[in-house]
Amino acid sequence: MMRQLIRLSGAMLLVAVGLNTVCAQNYPTKPVRMILPFPPGGPTDLVGRLLAQKMGEQMGQQVASDNRPGASGNIGLELAAKAPQDGYTIVLSSPVISLSPHLYTKLNYDPYKDLAPISLVGAVLNVLLVHPSVPAKNLQDLIRVARASPGKLNYGSGGIGTTTHLAPELLKNLEKLNIVHVPYKGSGLALIGMVSGQVDMLIMGAPSAIGQIRGGKVRALAVLAEKRLALLPEVPTTAEQGLKNAEVLVWYGILTPTGTPAALINRLNSEIVKAVNAPDTRERFTTAGVEPMTSTPEQFGQFIKSEATRFGKVIKEAGIRGE
Repeated sequence: MMRQLIRLSGAMLLVAVGLNTVCAQNYPTKPVRMILPFPPGGPTDLVGRLLAQKMGEQMGQQVASDNRPGASGNIGLELAAKAPQDGYTIVLSSPVISLSPHLYTKLNYDPYKDLAPISLVGAVLNVLLVHPSVPAKNLQDLIRVARASPGKLNYGSGGIGTTTHLAPELLKNLEKLNIVHVPYKGSGLALIGMVSGQVDMLIMGAPSAIGQIRGGKVRALAVLAEKRLALLPEVPTTAEQGLKNAEVLVWYGILTPTGTPAALINRLNSEIVKAVNAPDTRERFTTAGVEPMTSTPEQFGQFIKSEATRFGKVIKEAGIRGE
């Protein structure tokens, strides 16, 4: 009897694997929804719509963009987490999926358990800016100025818990600096505050700051990435200036509800990798200041966890709570 049960279980497993494979080969048979957890017009929207259009062309079915903003991106992620596990709902996440469990005491979903990673798709590189009145020509100058006058310098951000907030806090944590936080309702307003002299320092996505850098309104001291930025080839990275583990990217990746068959996740991964690496997509991403990126589902999952660990320490030590 036991041998018969083992044979039956094995046969059923083979049938299930076969059905999943056939399902993935026929997929999709109807439109796929891509949830975008932020308002229209921002970087998430731009990346998501470009990707959705290309994937739709490849798969012969529409990939419909669905903006669901709110709660710093968590409303859209929660909707995706609770969607059917059939491959017809995917979500484009920013670093919020790594940060939210450390920022909020209660979420209506588990970012790590309820969503299955598919692939990274791109990243916006951050640049460290200072007002021209700050007597610093490079990163080490800034660190010396901050240490010489604790609490005198301040930095702007786009709000509590954003990367524009956590990146300076990481710098403070690494170098044990005392720099005062001045939150704004958006990084654009923080940049205006810097240009007008209200704040001394700001870390934000490089594409949005290029005009002010070129116009001499702000000074770029460092790129927070492993390599220099094509838009600012003259600005060295943090690592080049002696600061390790200070890379902070505004990255984007695609996930789907946990429980979606592995065959469908792999099919989606291959379509996403193909779409991101298409010459026209790469050109449009680069023009918008987005660095194309791809990964396996496993690599993306490990990246989410590593970012959560790195910034969880910063959030805890700084006592940051999401709004």
